[in-house]
Amino acid sequence: MLLVRTTLAPSAIHGIGVFAFADIGAGEPVWRFDPAFDLVIAPDQVAGAPPAFRAYLETYAYLSPDVPAGHLVLPCDHAKFLNHSEDPNTESSGPLNRALRHIRAGEELTCDYRACVAGWTGFGPSIG
Repeated sequence: MLLVRTTLAPSAIHGIGVFAFADIGAGEPVWRFDPAFDLVIAPDQVAGAPPAFRAYLETYAYLSPDVPAGHLVLPCDHAKFLNHSEDPNTESSGPLNRALRHIRAGEELTCDYRACVAGWTGFGPSIG
Protein backbone atom coordinates (compact mmCIF):
# COMPACT_ATOMS: atom_id res chain seq x y z
CA MET A 1 0.00 0.00 0.00
CA LEU A 2 1.18 3.49 -0.70
CA LEU A 3 2.51 5.31 2.36
CA VAL A 4 2.46 8.74 0.75
CA ARG A 5 -0.45 10.70 -0.66
CA THR A 6 -0.69 10.45 -4.45
CA THR A 7 -2.88 11.39 -7.36
CA LEU A 8 -3.42 9.88 -10.80
CA ALA A 9 -2.85 11.74 -14.06
CA PRO A 10 -1.87 11.05 -17.68
CA SER A 11 1.73 9.80 -17.86
CA ALA A 12 4.37 10.61 -20.45
CA ILE A 13 5.68 7.08 -19.82
CA HIS A 14 2.51 5.02 -20.29
CA GLY A 15 -1.22 5.64 -19.89
CA ILE A 16 -2.00 6.73 -16.35
CA GLY A 17 0.70 7.34 -13.76
CA VAL A 18 1.02 7.90 -10.02
CA PHE A 19 2.10 11.40 -9.04
CA ALA A 20 3.30 12.72 -5.69
CA PHE A 21 0.71 14.93 -4.00
CA ALA A 22 3.41 16.55 -1.82
CA ASP A 23 7.20 16.51 -1.73
CA ILE A 24 8.76 13.19 -0.69
CA GLY A 25 12.18 13.22 0.96
CA ALA A 26 15.07 11.03 -0.16
CA GLY A 27 14.93 7.70 1.67
CA GLU A 28 11.30 8.17 2.75
CA PRO A 29 9.19 5.00 2.58
CA VAL A 30 6.78 5.25 -0.36
CA TRP A 31 5.12 1.82 -0.55
CA ARG A 32 5.11 -1.41 1.42
CA PHE A 33 3.47 -4.74 0.83
CA ASP A 34 0.62 -5.25 3.28
CA PRO A 35 -1.44 -8.45 2.89
CA ALA A 36 -4.36 -6.74 4.62
CA PHE A 37 -4.63 -4.34 1.66
CA ASP A 38 -2.70 -5.89 -1.24
CA LEU A 39 -4.50 -8.96 -2.56
CA VAL A 40 -2.39 -12.09 -3.12
CA ILE A 41 -4.00 -14.31 -5.76
CA ALA A 42 -3.14 -18.00 -6.12
CA PRO A 43 -2.55 -19.53 -9.59
CA ASP A 44 -5.70 -21.67 -9.39
CA GLN A 45 -7.77 -18.54 -8.69
CA VAL A 46 -6.32 -16.89 -11.80
CA ALA A 47 -6.99 -19.97 -13.93
CA GLY A 48 -10.63 -20.06 -12.79
CA ALA A 49 -11.28 -16.35 -13.26
CA PRO A 50 -13.47 -15.06 -16.10
CA PRO A 51 -11.56 -13.78 -19.16
CA ALA A 52 -12.42 -10.13 -18.40
CA PHE A 53 -10.91 -10.39 -14.92
CA ARG A 54 -7.85 -12.23 -16.24
CA ALA A 55 -7.34 -9.30 -18.64
CA TYR A 56 -7.58 -6.92 -15.66
CA LEU A 57 -4.95 -8.98 -13.82
CA GLU A 58 -2.67 -8.87 -16.89
CA THR A 59 -2.67 -5.09 -16.56
CA TYR A 60 -2.65 -4.46 -12.82
CA ALA A 61 -1.30 -7.51 -10.98
CA TYR A 62 2.29 -8.73 -10.89
CA LEU A 63 4.40 -11.69 -9.86
CA SER A 64 6.23 -10.65 -6.72
CA PRO A 65 9.39 -12.29 -5.40
CA ASP A 66 7.99 -11.63 -1.90
CA VAL A 67 5.00 -14.02 -2.14
CA PRO A 68 4.87 -17.74 -3.00
CA ALA A 69 5.97 -18.58 -6.55
CA GLY A 70 3.23 -18.19 -9.13
CA HIS A 71 1.06 -16.00 -6.91
CA LEU A 72 0.08 -12.53 -8.08
CA VAL A 73 -0.12 -9.32 -6.08
CA LEU A 74 -2.95 -6.93 -6.91
CA PRO A 75 -2.42 -3.55 -5.21
CA CYS A 76 -5.45 -2.02 -3.53
CA ASP A 77 -4.62 1.59 -4.33
CA HIS A 78 -2.92 3.87 -6.86
CA ALA A 79 0.17 1.62 -6.74
CA LYS A 80 -1.37 -0.48 -9.54
CA PHE A 81 -0.62 2.50 -11.82
CA LEU A 82 3.12 2.77 -11.03
CA ASN A 83 5.07 2.88 -14.26
CA HIS A 84 8.44 1.32 -15.04
CA SER A 85 11.61 3.34 -15.49
CA GLU A 86 15.18 2.17 -15.91
CA ASP A 87 16.07 5.35 -14.00
CA PRO A 88 13.38 5.20 -11.28
CA ASN A 89 12.90 7.63 -8.42
CA THR A 90 11.97 4.83 -5.99
CA GLU A 91 13.80 1.62 -5.14
CA SER A 92 12.48 -1.74 -4.08
CA SER A 93 14.02 -3.41 -1.07
CA GLY A 94 11.94 -6.51 -0.49
CA PRO A 95 8.43 -5.58 0.56
CA LEU A 96 9.32 -1.84 0.92
CA ASN A 97 9.93 0.91 -1.65
CA ARG A 98 11.76 4.12 -0.72
CA ALA A 99 12.41 7.38 -2.54
CA LEU A 100 15.86 7.25 -4.15
CA ARG A 101 16.05 11.03 -4.12
CA HIS A 102 13.88 14.04 -3.33
CA ILE A 103 10.64 13.75 -5.32
CA ARG A 104 8.78 16.99 -5.98
CA ALA A 105 5.02 17.38 -5.61
CA GLY A 106 3.49 16.69 -9.03
CA GLU A 107 6.35 14.42 -10.14
CA GLU A 108 5.50 10.92 -11.39
CA LEU A 109 6.59 8.09 -9.09
CA THR A 110 8.40 5.32 -10.95
CA CYS A 111 9.92 1.97 -10.08
CA ASP A 112 12.17 -0.50 -11.88
CA TYR A 113 9.98 -3.51 -12.61
CA ARG A 114 13.15 -5.64 -12.93
CA ALA A 115 13.66 -5.22 -9.16
CA CYS A 116 10.11 -5.85 -7.96
CA VAL A 117 8.41 -8.07 -10.56
CA ALA A 118 9.61 -11.69 -10.56
CA GLY A 119 10.95 -12.67 -13.99
CA TRP A 120 10.05 -9.33 -15.64
CA THR A 121 11.79 -8.96 -18.99
CA GLY A 122 9.54 -6.43 -20.71
CA PHE A 123 5.97 -5.60 -21.46
CA GLY A 124 3.44 -8.17 -22.56
CA PRO A 125 1.39 -10.99 -21.07
CA SER A 126 2.87 -12.28 -17.84
CA ILE A 127 0.27 -14.50 -16.23
CA GLY A 128 -0.56 -16.81 -19.12
